[in-house]
Amino acid sequence: MLAAERQASPHTQDAYARDLRRLQRALHARATTLEAAGADDLRRYLGELAERGYARRTQARHLSSIREFYRFLLTDGRRDDNPAETLQFPKRARSLPKVLDEGEVARLLETAAADSTPRGLRLRAALEILYGTGLRVSELLGIPITALEPDLTALSVIGKGNKERRLPLGEPARDAIRAWLQVRQARLSSGAPARWLFPSGRGHLSRQRLSQSLKELAARAGIAPARVSPHVLRHAFASHMLARGADLRTLQKLLGHEDISTVQIYTHVVDAAVRRALDAHPLARRPSGRPRSGEAQDGRAKGPL
Repeated sequence: MLAAERQASPHTQDAYARDLRRLQRALHARATTLEAAGADDLRRYLGELAERGYARRTQARHLSSIREFYRFLLTDGRRDDNPAETLQFPKRARSLPKVLDEGEVARLLETAAADSTPRGLRLRAALEILYGTGLRVSELLGIPITALEPDLTALSVIGKGNKERRLPLGEPARDAIRAWLQVRQARLSSGAPARWLFPSGRGHLSRQRLSQSLKELAARAGIAPARVSPHVLRHAFASHMLARGADLRTLQKLLGHEDISTVQIYTHVVDAAVRRALDAHPLARRPSGRPRSGEAQDGRAKGPL
């Protein structure tokens, strides 16, 4: 159902499967099954996740998997009720996306450009596309070579919900892609698959390999590797676009989000950056004893003139 009706990505399908297998093992320990579990069984399981210290975001994902599974059993006629219907999502603290500032991204790009090996050219092209378009990592790795327009001015991707969007490519990304395509063509002669923009082995470049390469690049650029990932670059794209004057609707379209509220989080990222800049201003912190505006030397408020 997830694959055929929801067009869920393989990554989402794997996540649902892992969550349900973990639930299945927990229910088996209580001598019950997924099909026979009641609301109390599921509530107890979610409570155990909280007791073990699972993050609220992880708990919410487990609940989403459980709800979807029992909704399927009900609509498919395998149960007469939905035991997950009354379960509540854990309250989740609002957290800001992790981002890199423009200077840090520039250092990453400069460091990547200095590596002219085939792997270096591949990483530079992937990095320029990620930061230049805001693609999800799954969308980047799944780009077929036919998605590129002949003049490399844009590419088309199939995002969540099987929806297609066309994204323009800037000159740095076009240059990086051209350099990679020359090397890629040579690699294809060794039997690598011709379908993908970033072929590797019998498929395309893996998420794990790309993440590892980015962390190695971050270390060479003098940035803590833990701060760098493909998704962080997506966040950097969005927050930097917004800071440079892009509107939320345009950003929503570029990122491929259904709901504009998902994009609004980046306004808080920009606001936080502005606040840090203001706090660093010499007038943001006054020397001890200096009166604030509207305050007399003795500390009493000044009256009207």
